[in-house]
Amino acid sequence: MALVLTMALSGCVSLFLPQQAQSTSVPTGEKVSADLEPFYDQVLKWKDCGSGLQCTTASAPLDWADPGSGDTVDLALVRHPATGSRVGSLLVNPGGPGGSGYDFVKDSLDYATDAKLQAGFDVVGFDPRGVGRSSAVSCYEPAEMDEYLYGLPATQRGSDAWIQELAAAAADFGAACQQNTGALLGHVDSISAARDLDLLRAALGDEKLNFLGYSYGTFLGATYADLYPDRVGRLALDGALDPATTNADVTRVQATGFENALRSYLTDCLAGEECPFDGTVDDAMNTIGALLASVDVSPISATDGRRLGANSLLTAIIYPLYQAAAWPNLSEMFDSVLRGDADLAFQFADGYNGRSADGTYSDNATEAFMAINCVDYSYNDDPASMRAQAAEIELAAPTIGKYMAYGDIGCANWPYKFEGERTAIAAEGADPILVIGTTNDPATPYVWAENLSEQLDSGQLVTYTGEGHTAYNKSNACVNSAVDDYLLKGTVPTADPKC
Repeated sequence: MALVLTMALSGCVSLFLPQQAQSTSVPTGEKVSADLEPFYDQVLKWKDCGSGLQCTTASAPLDWADPGSGDTVDLALVRHPATGSRVGSLLVNPGGPGGSGYDFVKDSLDYATDAKLQAGFDVVGFDPRGVGRSSAVSCYEPAEMDEYLYGLPATQRGSDAWIQELAAAAADFGAACQQNTGALLGHVDSISAARDLDLLRAALGDEKLNFLGYSYGTFLGATYADLYPDRVGRLALDGALDPATTNADVTRVQATGFENALRSYLTDCLAGEECPFDGTVDDAMNTIGALLASVDVSPISATDGRRLGANSLLTAIIYPLYQAAAWPNLSEMFDSVLRGDADLAFQFADGYNGRSADGTYSDNATEAFMAINCVDYSYNDDPASMRAQAAEIELAAPTIGKYMAYGDIGCANWPYKFEGERTAIAAEGADPILVIGTTNDPATPYVWAENLSEQLDSGQLVTYTGEGHTAYNKSNACVNSAVDDYLLKGTVPTADPKC
């Protein structure tokens, strides 16, 4: 079934290969320490990989604290050479963490960037360490992943036994990741990935980094700016994360964001003719809350034998909330589940989790998401603290918050721990950085864009008043013009254009 989800649309890439595209990238030749020279001076050799795209692989130190150890990771890159007057390279990250920038550019170039950016830049997609075609995190076989993602606990939600059951499953998952991934699992943190970005910048031959980051990509870009403020070129950060936010706050604010997006969907749905709900928005929210509670105790069986519980249903609800264009599909899904049919809900949850119809997984996004988040945040395994946090989340999001709580369980006993402190990022001395925020973004709420733009010493906010996750190339001409003019010309808005 084809879903009208704009985040999944594949773009058509240009077949034109401009004359200035070279088969090798000449590194900047900048002076670095001797143990970093092999990485910064490496020559990237590009090969044709179809549809006007070129591919290559770069090498980075496994451990940036000991780059001379000899242990390395591979970083997979794909580029669409500039079709017009070339400004430089533009590295693109789609978010996650765990999203494949390689696939983003290869399959969805016109969704990632517009024609103006494609004319001016070599658009470069890359898989960060731990992700996809790069040296990747590996944990479970498909059947094991099915049980981890879709399996139903045998105990009552929120009870001590339930916490213990989930903690045991999380420990097994972490142990499998450690066994199957090896030392890489301890080096997939965002600081290491940001250092990789600088290496790629130099290997591509760019004196400064030009970067377009979506969602988690905004944190990666901000981290880079904090580490290398003097090497910041033009950074556009769309759908911002707040670097100073704790994991508990992330969950609470996201729960609020998705709850608000759900209410916006219902407002639109109830004004139409084919809505599976009736009454007021509050009435419909109560119906959804009752539906989640019902499948939590009495799951619905799908034709493939899987049973739809509250967590999988919530995943199916969240998936289309990322873009308002998918709201009609959400109505179809709700209608089917209210009739006792779980198949479409599983198709939505599978789409979110990267699971194919044959039961295989198209990528390692879920595994990478866990591995990176587990070493980027601090977690608490104290049941009393988790229950207190759960109460706050449910208060903030009365309908869905209950099913987003207790997220610390997954990472509290991860094989590697977060070292450091989540703090605001100022990136003092960096050139101006553009931060784009959508007022009703469910996944990265607008307040985070406000926070990041204020934290950054040179941050400039661009506000899009509307729905959906991220705004560039999917909202209006005001946002597109602000981003294009900034990335192509270095033009910074004198004030928030409030698009």
